[in-house]
Amino acid sequence: MTQTASQGQPLLVLKIDVDTYRGTREGVPNLVRMLRAHQAQATFLFSLGPDHTGWALRRALRPGFFSKVSRTSVVEHYGFKTLMYGTLLPGPDIGKQCADELRAVRDAGFEVGIHTWDHVLWQDNVARRDAAWTTAMMRRAAQRHTQVFGSAPRTHGAAGWQMNAAAFGEHDTAGYRYASDGRCVLRANGQLANPADGPHRLADGATVLNCIQLPTTLPTLDELLGCEIDGKLIGTGNIAEFLLGLTAGATRDHVYTLHAELEGQKLAPIFEQLLAGWTAQGYKLASMAELYEKVREQALPVCPISWGELPGRSGELMVQGAAR
Repeated sequence: MTQTASQGQPLLVLKIDVDTYRGTREGVPNLVRMLRAHQAQATFLFSLGPDHTGWALRRALRPGFFSKVSRTSVVEHYGFKTLMYGTLLPGPDIGKQCADELRAVRDAGFEVGIHTWDHVLWQDNVARRDAAWTTAMMRRAAQRHTQVFGSAPRTHGAAGWQMNAAAFGEHDTAGYRYASDGRCVLRANGQLANPADGPHRLADGATVLNCIQLPTTLPTLDELLGCEIDGKLIGTGNIAEFLLGLTAGATRDHVYTLHAELEGQKLAPIFEQLLAGWTAQGYKLASMAELYEKVREQALPVCPISWGELPGRSGELMVQGAAR
């Protein structure tokens, strides 16, 4: 069975990355309200340690960083105070200071999992760190998840889609059945470069890992806003229409990554349009767990651990490689 085939109603998985203290306190409750109003499921992936968003300013020398900042109004969406955490202001401990907010998401009936311990520390370092550093960070986040929720984590979605081989191996050690740590390769127009891409298993050399990867199949809002695609400038007035154009036809499952700091705050009206539009297209708005249950018995492709670039995003990230 190819990844474009669906069994029953196609799923539109809503994977919510929560990067910051402000996003946890303000964006997450807004998203919960919107999702419940649309009778939608979703998976919330939390940053569980300190918010050091200010450290991200060190990315200023990366190719493409300034173009993304200018297009997406980082200060407007994240707030000046958030951008000072870890520099002029101490970084608040999200897992400690927002434990009630985190448990409220679970209690509202949504799947919860791990995004990371320290978002910026992980995103900017894991690609070149060793196994000891990597597993220590992941286990610290898992321990905090257990402290907050009273149960071990079941799933993971990497901060910035940044991983290494040891991190993928830790998924199997921890017993995760599925995760969403990477992306499908996209063309400049947002379409999948390989329409068959989707759920797969990873191979680290000759070793095939157990944890099923559920990669993000669609571009994100911050990758699209301010870009010109096929002669059309993508802005807040037409971005929902553009994304819905990518999912029209409802012939396959999709995974969409959204952010509590964007869709949960200033860009909430766009997310409302997407929720209504995807429902009208015939999708079931689902969690990662629901997609896993749908594909777990399928003969999934095995792909190597791969890096690549995506339109609208600076630097390399984990992408689905060619099946072997």
